[in-house]
Amino acid sequence: MPALSRVLAAFALLAGIFVVDSVEVALGIPNTADIRVADLVAKLWVPALEPLFQGIALLGGMEIASLVGLGLFVHLRRRGLRSESLAVAILPLAVLVEAIYKKLVHHPGPASFGHHDGPSLTVLVENAIGGLGNSFPSGHMMRTVFVYGLLAFVVRRLAPPGLARRLVIPAAAVMISLMAFDRLYLEVHWESDVVGGLLLGATALAAAVAWLERPVAP
Repeated sequence: MPALSRVLAAFALLAGIFVVDSVEVALGIPNTADIRVADLVAKLWVPALEPLFQGIALLGGMEIASLVGLGLFVHLRRRGLRSESLAVAILPLAVLVEAIYKKLVHHPGPASFGHHDGPSLTVLVENAIGGLGNSFPSGHMMRTVFVYGLLAFVVRRLAPPGLARRLVIPAAAVMISLMAFDRLYLEVHWESDVVGGLLLGATALAAAVAWLERPVAP
């Protein structure tokens, strides 16, 4: 029960920070920092690396993230953890929250400088309808934090002692860090979008972990 209390406290704290961050973004407070960070990252641009970062983007795209989540869902159910598998269902709820915030928070994304995001059906749909315009929070960042963070948590809990258990959390941290830089490097999101996606993903992850940590009647 103490573990659940800590997770619920983390969930409440993260949700509160995300709401405050959203208000600041709507008011334009991070705009100056966004431009400074974008200018700094733009100096690191190497055209030959664009395909590499487009490949990294795929890992946080709706398609692959959903497949990873579905695989985790199926794995938990096959192990007899049917109620625990429902933690994955928080992902579509987080996607809905992302869509609502992108609709309500006026925060246009960076202007295109000739860079292209990783290929994705969602990008094709957005382009077909003229784009969504607003870019807060980053969906790639949210999905990466939630899906790979939840995967790391489950592996850490269920895998037998060994290399996988030792490396899964550092691997998830590296994946999240790479995606954060990827969003800035491809100039598809501002720094504030990345932070917003990180906070939303962490909030959703805390909710999923709280579900997994809940007491279950024998």
